[in-house]
Amino acid sequence: MSKERTRVLVVDDEEIVRESLSGWLAKDGYTLDVAQDGPTAVEKLRAERWSVLLVDLKMPGMDGLQVLETAKKLQPDVAVVIMTAYATVETAVEAMKMGAYDYLVKPFDPEELSLMMVKIVAQQQLVRENVLLRKVLKRDYHFRDMLSKSPGMQRIFDLARSAAKTQSTVLILGESGTGKELLARAIHAESPRHGATFVAVSCAALTETLLESELFGHEKGSFTGAVSRRKGKFESAHGGTLFLDEIGDISSKLQLDLLRVLEDRKFFRVGGSESVEVDVRIIAATNRDLRKAADEGQFRDDLYYRLNVIPITLPPLRDRLEDIPLLVEHFLEHLNLEMNHQIENVSADALAALMRYDWPGNVRELRNVLERGMVVAKGSLIMPDDLGLQAPASRQPVADVTLSLDEVERRHIEAVLHHESGNVTHAARTLDIDRVTLYNKIRKYGLRRTEENGTAEA
Repeated sequence: MSKERTRVLVVDDEEIVRESLSGWLAKDGYTLDVAQDGPTAVEKLRAERWSVLLVDLKMPGMDGLQVLETAKKLQPDVAVVIMTAYATVETAVEAMKMGAYDYLVKPFDPEELSLMMVKIVAQQQLVRENVLLRKVLKRDYHFRDMLSKSPGMQRIFDLARSAAKTQSTVLILGESGTGKELLARAIHAESPRHGATFVAVSCAALTETLLESELFGHEKGSFTGAVSRRKGKFESAHGGTLFLDEIGDISSKLQLDLLRVLEDRKFFRVGGSESVEVDVRIIAATNRDLRKAADEGQFRDDLYYRLNVIPITLPPLRDRLEDIPLLVEHFLEHLNLEMNHQIENVSADALAALMRYDWPGNVRELRNVLERGMVVAKGSLIMPDDLGLQAPASRQPVADVTLSLDEVERRHIEAVLHHESGNVTHAARTLDIDRVTLYNKIRKYGLRRTEENGTAEA
């Protein structure tokens, strides 16, 4: 953490002390604020996050130890330094027992304060990196890791927390990149099943035959290449949670098979004759309007009602732009650790560009944009040009009357594929054609699919 991002609150009833400390620390590059008494300091602690508190021990009304005790309840990670002109072994020991980082005896040398601040910042940076590293290694997911200041998102988190305590099926709805799997993992992590396995399956990534084998497993010799018995994802998730992503893309046959499992908690492996019992909690997700798909006969009504026990809809990022600064800080911390970079922040102009952008790829796209910015940035700040954002497309583009009909179709298909991140199933649905027709047109217009990222290129 840089000195600019280290926020220091000076709490002292003497104005000259507040001014002196603020002046010294401001010269060192820290971000400063002051409070003239304990209650004011507590108000500021409730309103904002702080890195360090410098608190006078003797203050009228609420003394320094009371401020220390309250601060540790409100913000456990804050470093509190007690300042006193009446230092004794007893007060020092008491302060340290209550969680104080250290104490300073008045009058103290500015150099002594500067050295202590350097140690505090280094220690906090180390703690932060260790926490991030543990999360990366353990892939820990909790609601506390899902960041938002949006009131709508807070209501969603409350609903998800309530759902996590139950065994009910959850259906998560939302556009691609809004964090449906992250929410599913958080629900599992906060549920009574947290000690068991969380298994995720993308239903759109496999053909019907492969998906059936992936979900239910198969017996030896059930099809060409089945050289041994193989457990499916349902068995792997026994006692835990099975996350079925893009559930709206499964075939009619698999819809029926899944309905039977949800009703009976039993299934047959492919090629098997013995039923397998499982205890699995289902969390499903889709970016489709399943109610509309059911009304149009594309999705079974009975399965829809089985899945739609606790529906949770995640809003797109463009509807919660106030979360972008929070997400930027979060992603930069993680990316710095993963990529071994030292990017401090995005510039004000870069943040403004992020706030103006429409985010068709939502939170996932924001993370990718920031990763690109970190790679190409020349200094410690990500600048607007580093982001590589394209200007938002006009909502009602004017047609180029000089283009042939084939060229118009080619460009439109290319744009839809790009918007859907190369997912042919989603693109075909948007274009209102079947996948075979779309594959034929991809070949016709010389588009090719990049294997690495699934996007289409000319």
